[in-house]
Amino acid sequence: MANMKTKSRSAAKKRFSLTATGKVRYHKCGKSHLLGCKNAKHRRRLRKAGIASDAATPSIKLMIPYAK
Repeated sequence: MANMKTKSRSAAKKRFSLTATGKVRYHKCGKSHLLGCKNAKHRRRLRKAGIASDAATPSIKLMIPYAK
């Protein structure tokens, strides 16, 4: 019997990606609506992608085993 591939978590595929150095990148929340009450500095910080913590990275990488 051939070795079976591990399935990726669909939710994780949509939310996380890997950088070239192997860090986990994600989009910050709070950027979709109700932006009028947030000041410009806050909205500008939300534009940049976030990097997952060192503690969360191994579990996220298990969810997306074939991410490039």
